Amino acid sequence: MELSVAIIGVTLAGVFVIAFMKGAFGGGFAIVGIPLLSLVMDPLTAGALLAPLFVVMDVLALRYWKPSTWSQPDLKLLVPSLIIGIVLGYLALRVLDHRAVAIVMALITLAFTALWFRGGGQVTVRPRSTRKAIAAGVGSGVTTMVTHSGGPPLAMYLLPLGLTKEIYAGTTSLFFTVGNALKAVPWLSLVRPSSTMLALMGISLLAIPVGVWTGWKLHQRLNQLQLYRACYTLLVVTALKLLWDGVSGYLR
Repeated sequence: MELSVAIIGVTLAGVFVIAFMKGAFGGGFAIVGIPLLSLVMDPLTAGALLAPLFVVMDVLALRYWKPSTWSQPDLKLLVPSLIIGIVLGYLALRVLDHRAVAIVMALITLAFTALWFRGGGQVTVRPRSTRKAIAAGVGSGVTTMVTHSGGPPLAMYLLPLGLTKEIYAGTTSLFFTVGNALKAVPWLSLVRPSSTMLALMGISLLAIPVGVWTGWKLHQRLNQLQLYRACYTLLVVTALKLLWDGVSGYLR
């Protein structure tokens, strides 16, 4: 890969979109920005490029998502499960058929969102479940390593709890702060960064603070119901992207 105006422009746009999602929703929707990067580089290169940039986004986002926005009872179950999931995902990355994983995750997510919209699209409150929290953490860890899409499993656990918009975004942000820090090294070991990639990483840093801040400003404008509707809509977009990746992968 050689640097060009097109590659730099597309990469900056993709990084901005992902940082924007981080600021607005706490993270978990990186896959929405990845299609832009896939226009100019292969998925493995994109994953290695983004891995350290995610960490920078997380550090900047902590300025907005302070400890008062973290749901401690949920994170105590989710974070250890996430670590296990990332380890399993790394070990299985060379074995699992990522296309099948993408299709299964997409269908589950579409079913989950369809039920919510069919029920009227309102904020509901359901009791916490230790079993569901552990399953969400492990599932998110595996899918974030295998398909770059750890958001759906976490969202399917947190959204039905009816958390305030600040607690939802803050909890999501810290969850992925831990996850992104852990998976940065494995990703960089899978694809060793070249001098060109390092230069592109440095240039991409310019888009991160603007993206996170812009997303946070949107978060402030949305009320709780609007934020939840946006999250569910983004889950549909994410699921459709996963479904396309999985199905088209078998057709190539």
